[in-house]
Amino acid sequence: MLVMIRAIVRPEKADDILAALMDAGFPAITKYSVAGRGKQRGIKIGEVTYDEIPKTMLMSVVSAEDQEFVIKTIMDTGRSGAKGAFGDGKIFVSDVECSYTISSGVKEGAEVEA
Repeated sequence: MLVMIRAIVRPEKADDILAALMDAGFPAITKYSVAGRGKQRGIKIGEVTYDEIPKTMLMSVVSAEDQEFVIKTIMDTGRSGAKGAFGDGKIFVSDVECSYTISSGVKEGAEVEA
């Protein structure tokens, strides 16, 4: 079975996470620049409130067996300091029924017939 891992992380941590995943054998990543806010509802600096904070979304599809390792790599690399901090991000995991490689037409996933 395949899972999609979407991690919303601090932009300054994204390249470190990408390098750690590459070194661990997971080079296939899609990277997006996104903006949003978490439970803290943005950040207030003086009289100005910033509702949308710049973040980076990293998306990868991996086998379910690799899920915990990839998540641990993202968390360990993306965490600010030893204990982490508000705004370090969030990781979402979804099941992927199957995937197709466009160039070859190869189907991958739980429903692939042997």
